[in-house]
Amino acid sequence: FGEGAVAEGEFHESLNLAALWKLPVLFICENNLYAMGTALRYTESKTEIAKKGDAYNVGNAVVDGMDVLAVSEAAAKAIATTREGQPFLLECRTYRFRAHSMFDAELYRSKDEVVEWKKRDPITLFFDAMKAANVLSDADYAAVEAEVAKEVDDSVAFAEAGTWEPVADLTLCVYAEVTAS
Repeated sequence: FGEGAVAEGEFHESLNLAALWKLPVLFICENNLYAMGTALRYTESKTEIAKKGDAYNVGNAVVDGMDVLAVSEAAAKAIATTREGQPFLLECRTYRFRAHSMFDAELYRSKDEVVEWKKRDPITLFFDAMKAANVLSDADYAAVEAEVAKEVDDSVAFAEAGTWEPVADLTLCVYAEVTAS
């Protein structure tokens, strides 16, 4: 879930019940600083999301969500805690490079801010680290990119070749069917 969901009651109810019942739940918050189009500082009195776990006796940690290896390590520790039967809240501090939706004019942040964050693109940084360690080459990266592009293209083609759902079925299984008695 994103940091915008933290303001919702379900977030707090879920943490509370998970702690009370000692449920092995891993809560992962993707904190990209903007709940849709509103900066976190305007929606949360306490902007350190992970600390909210303290109120419910839920273990918690913060990780740099732009660092692939740091996220892997933090997730492994969090998973170990949940496997011991304890809930855990992991806050991944990251950034969304694109608009929240196609209707988002992005008037809440500057272009310069986005450019600065793009310098920390986790895919680019991870590839650079893999290349420096002689694990991947430019050719390997190009092959992965081509494979991903093909998979996306194939998926789009499959969806576009599909048939439309009949209009009569749009509310099927949404409401109970009324029958005359």
